[in-house]
Amino acid sequence: MSHVSRLLLVGMLLCVGNVLAQSADKLKKEQARLEKNISSTESLLAKSKTKTKASLNDLRVIQNQIEYRERLLKNYDNQIRGAELTVLQKEKQIIELREKVTQLKAQYKKLLIYAYKHRNNYGKLMYIFTADSYNEARKRNGYLRRLSDVQLKQFLVIQQNQELISEEIGVVNSEKENKLVVLNEKKRERGQIEIDRKQKEKVYQEFKQEEELLLSKLKEDQKKKEVLRRRIAAAIQRELELAEAKRKEREAAALAAAKKNEASTTTTSTPAVTLAETKESELLSNNFASNRGRLPWPVEKGNITENFGKNPHPTLKNVSTNNRGIDIGAPLNAQVRSVFEGEVTSVLNIPGAGKVVIIKHGNYRTVYSNLQDTYVKSGSKVTTKKVIGSLLAKGGETISVVHFEVHKVVGNNVTCLNPTLWVTH
Repeated sequence: MSHVSRLLLVGMLLCVGNVLAQSADKLKKEQARLEKNISSTESLLAKSKTKTKASLNDLRVIQNQIEYRERLLKNYDNQIRGAELTVLQKEKQIIELREKVTQLKAQYKKLLIYAYKHRNNYGKLMYIFTADSYNEARKRNGYLRRLSDVQLKQFLVIQQNQELISEEIGVVNSEKENKLVVLNEKKRERGQIEIDRKQKEKVYQEFKQEEELLLSKLKEDQKKKEVLRRRIAAAIQRELELAEAKRKEREAAALAAAKKNEASTTTTSTPAVTLAETKESELLSNNFASNRGRLPWPVEKGNITENFGKNPHPTLKNVSTNNRGIDIGAPLNAQVRSVFEGEVTSVLNIPGAGKVVIIKHGNYRTVYSNLQDTYVKSGSKVTTKKVIGSLLAKGGETISVVHFEVHKVVGNNVTCLNPTLWVTH
């Protein structure tokens, strides 16, 4: 193999190594996130095991736990494949380095033989003094010095490559050990999945025996959701109408003041008051929008039990529900917090939905439902993660659920957004 080909191969292997390292880091982060989610679901389900009867929320959390574990298994598979590729890549590098050391040693051997033949100072002096001219003598002296430097450098390069070989062998052994650890974790997770599936099947069969009761409860819940939707929409509409009335009132006052003082025209004085509020609102809107995908959850710990949009019922076939937000199962009576700074515009009390808090963030609104107690009132200023209330606890259940919505207001149009695209956990 030519020197150029060898350099190209080493370069390619180094590039592959960098890609594998980045991929491994990404997989490790995903593993940590999945393990955190599994820990959260296990925590929620731990207390429910003491109950004689599970709830639908328990069933949803069990299903989430199974999905997290299955994704963790895929993560382990990817880590194992990554470890195998790393070992293969490192073994190729070791072969290349050993070939290089062999060549370097052969070159070094020749240098040592030459140095041995010219080992005494008398021989070196004779080699210099037998030159035909002074310049030739200087060249011969420089050559001998360079030869000595080359010998030293060749020795150091050999030593360096041997150290690299030892390091690469260490990496290979480490990757093989990591692979064994991951394989054991994978085996453990497979066992846990089987346990979760049996638990899910048991709960599922219990609910299957009560289909008529479930259908009746589903219809009742849908009515409550519709009441919640109308009350939230009405509250936001009232807020917009009140804001519009205040704006017109300020404009009228500014116009009257301008006519009375005759100091400025209507065109310069009227917008002066309204623009300040518009800029403040616009800034808050932009800040909220710029944090899309990075907002904290409305509860410190929890697990999504129902996603945004259409959701299949966990036990009833061909039955689904439509969610205008997300439902998050959390520990009993968990504290609810604002996901961003803003101003409380409404605090409602809705039968079946507990208390509801609506917070304004410029042109955006966040809604927090199913609260038992509220610690804020209309007009309250809140900061990010400010606790605004505690969750309602339904009789006999060990999981409290917060219903969370995100809305965007443009003029009089209110659009319901998918909260999972806004919060991170």
